[in-house]
Amino acid sequence: MPPQIATVLFAVGIAGLFWLDRDRSARPSKALWLPIIWVSEAGSRSLAVWLDMGAPKEIPGQIPEGSPLDQLFAGALMLLGAIVLIRRRRLVKVLLKASWPIVLYFSFCLISLVWSDFPDWGFKRWVRALGDLIMVLIVATDAQPTAALRRLFSRVGFVLLPASVLLINYYPQLGQNYDAFGAQSFTGVATNKNVLGNLVFIVALGALWQTLSLVRDRGAPNRARRLLGLCTLLAFAVKLLVAAHCATAVACFVLGAGLMLAASLPLIRHRPAAVHALVLALLLGGGLAQVLGARAAVTEALGRKPDLTGRTEIWKILIPMAPNPIGGAGFETFWVGPRVKRIFIAIGGLQMTNEAHNGYIEVYLNLGLLGLVFIALIFVQGYRRTVSVFRHDSALGGLLLAYVVTAITFNISEGGFRMLSVEWFFLLLSVVAASRATGVAKCPPRSPRRLPESGSVAEANWHPLLEMTGQQRSCAQPTKRGASLYT
Repeated sequence: MPPQIATVLFAVGIAGLFWLDRDRSARPSKALWLPIIWVSEAGSRSLAVWLDMGAPKEIPGQIPEGSPLDQLFAGALMLLGAIVLIRRRRLVKVLLKASWPIVLYFSFCLISLVWSDFPDWGFKRWVRALGDLIMVLIVATDAQPTAALRRLFSRVGFVLLPASVLLINYYPQLGQNYDAFGAQSFTGVATNKNVLGNLVFIVALGALWQTLSLVRDRGAPNRARRLLGLCTLLAFAVKLLVAAHCATAVACFVLGAGLMLAASLPLIRHRPAAVHALVLALLLGGGLAQVLGARAAVTEALGRKPDLTGRTEIWKILIPMAPNPIGGAGFETFWVGPRVKRIFIAIGGLQMTNEAHNGYIEVYLNLGLLGLVFIALIFVQGYRRTVSVFRHDSALGGLLLAYVVTAITFNISEGGFRMLSVEWFFLLLSVVAASRATGVAKCPPRSPRRLPESGSVAEANWHPLLEMTGQQRSCAQPTKRGASLYT
């Protein structure tokens, strides 16, 4: 089929997916387009690359030069996002207070630039990293957060996943790549297969969450039509996971999907103690596999070598090169300057890299042991909050918990604790959204009764993440002069 005809057919198909997913009862804020655009760029390529105006090539030992177009575009999105959050400042303040480990982490990242060799570069990266938090807060403070979350998955997935299949099959010069050894890889709309795999498994878990909610809620409007669109999206996701051959993404999707399906069982649903037992069983299983020497068999089954495709050798070289084991090199500045040239020489051959391929080691190199402590605090709070969501919504709780647990797994072989990473964005979103869902934002539902499942008809009246009462709305929107905060 000629590429031009395929493009037209895919465009019609994408429009059809949007039509299938229509839900007139869901009316999130138009500001949601800001995080949609932000996540879409993080999961694909920068605007400058799409317009063939990419930044100058990075040279080992030199400070990278960013693209002015990308900087302007990101700055505009962040400025508009900040304006939105100012209008929702009451709820933003409460959510930030509830998500204090995240605030501490970003604060420490800024402080770490005091001992960095390149504080100016690091400060620019820190400001850019704030964009992730801004966009997360836009989703979490929406007047209909559950609807906003559903819309975020569908808008990103309905465009990027079919577009990836189109590029891989009909525009190989854009959707395929070859590494230094001549091995072919499928990248789709992303810059490499790992970024594509990360995007796909994140969107696939979101689509699975919506599918499970609709399967249980037989009274949902346009249920059959929406299920068809979501199943089509899941089919694209499975196809791309197989094509990308990203073992980490496949493992995380299987783990997250299994956790969500198990959490939907009557034995576990609404029972946080059962969730603790389930997660503990997963951790013990992984620990026993390590002790009994089964890790090699598992990694080989996923298409990886026992040394995680050379990653362990890179880790042995990088860890001793940390300039400060307590505070690291400074936020996002380890891979800058003459140190990078020494790393390339030490690694040698064609195995050049600009990341540790391990999120925990990456944090250690940039932020030291203190940085790892703050990451651990984020995980602990995220786990506690997401498990608490099970008390009123097992479907939403399963999704948020899946993102927290898969983030722990994902960062073993990939660097996910960094800005413009889809994995990092949804980890932050899970923690903040769970705080909102558990009523930490002091916007409780009007009844102490158990809340119905997400996506149900009654959810519009009872779910704290879908429709807010007058008191809740006052948290997210500014009041008129002279008006009472509680209407």
